[in-house]
Amino acid sequence: MLRRVCWFGVGAGAAIFVVVKGRSLLHSATPQAIGQRFGTSAAEIGTSVRDFSDRVRAATAERETELRDTLGLTQ
Repeated sequence: MLRRVCWFGVGAGAAIFVVVKGRSLLHSATPQAIGQRFGTSAAEIGTSVRDFSDRVRAATAERETELRDTLGLTQ
């Protein structure tokens, strides 16, 4: 009898776990949630590209200044 109660508890716990995880997966798979994740990712990529281009411009300007100083060219 105790063994059956134990297995019943295990089954009930597993069922509750599956229902809770299933609801969260369904919520994260809605078009609104997917669109929000996509929008956030796109914004992060845009920021990364902007930061990278700013760094490249700064490094280019710094290197150009070094080369002008080395070659004795005036601006």
